[in-house]
Amino acid sequence: MLDPDTIAQLAGELAEADRTRSVIPRITARYPDATIEDSYAIQGVWRDANLAAGRRLVGRKIGLTSKAMQQATGISEPDYGVMFDDTVYENGATIPFDSFSNVRIEVELAFVLNRPLEGPHCTLFDVLRATEYVTPALEVLNSHIELEGRTIVDTISDNAAYGGMVLGGVPMRPDQVDLRWVAAMLYRNETIEETGVAAGVLNHPATGVAWLANKLHQHGARLEAGEIILAGSFTRPAWISRGDSVLCDYGPMGTITCRFA
Repeated sequence: MLDPDTIAQLAGELAEADRTRSVIPRITARYPDATIEDSYAIQGVWRDANLAAGRRLVGRKIGLTSKAMQQATGISEPDYGVMFDDTVYENGATIPFDSFSNVRIEVELAFVLNRPLEGPHCTLFDVLRATEYVTPALEVLNSHIELEGRTIVDTISDNAAYGGMVLGGVPMRPDQVDLRWVAAMLYRNETIEETGVAAGVLNHPATGVAWLANKLHQHGARLEAGEIILAGSFTRPAWISRGDSVLCDYGPMGTITCRFA
């Protein structure tokens, strides 16, 4: 376990890297005994500093819930991070490329809750009952730790590599669509980069939300009504360069577009 001073120091390094759009050396290379609990403690110090500075928490992201993402990162278990109000973009947005480091796009579904969800025994059915609607979403990844050789400890410390979210498409209630069979085609500059089906997220995307509610219970927290939960990508991340345009077609659930400038 890392001591509180080291945890605060690392949270400060990550905050500075976010401010300067830079990358820090792997935490696990410097502190090989760091644990997952240490990494959530680092993320928590960073989160609380942002809340104290006036940012507003609007939801959580779940990462590494699909085999596609686990194989792409070499990390074999899910993680989570927080999302602030100033990181949410509307469909069709022009997104400032320089606001992020190691920019990539992931294809996801977002669950918007109309009641709280709490562990330790939260199930997929609890999630469906607590969900007002599900909508297509793109996640912008933003990594401030060197990618080569990173572990889940590095990723969690870095707020699970969350940078931003684009919401779009056609919001639907969970009983309007079989969420397992939601499919998407991701285009970058009019060329298909990735395709996937939402069942790739733990067999059902709501399973990831249940996992998160149970994980948060271990940390003395719960998901609140009104929160937006990104359930995890069901494609590999697509690398993005300045000037790229992105379109994701979710079939009956509509499309999302954005551009990086």
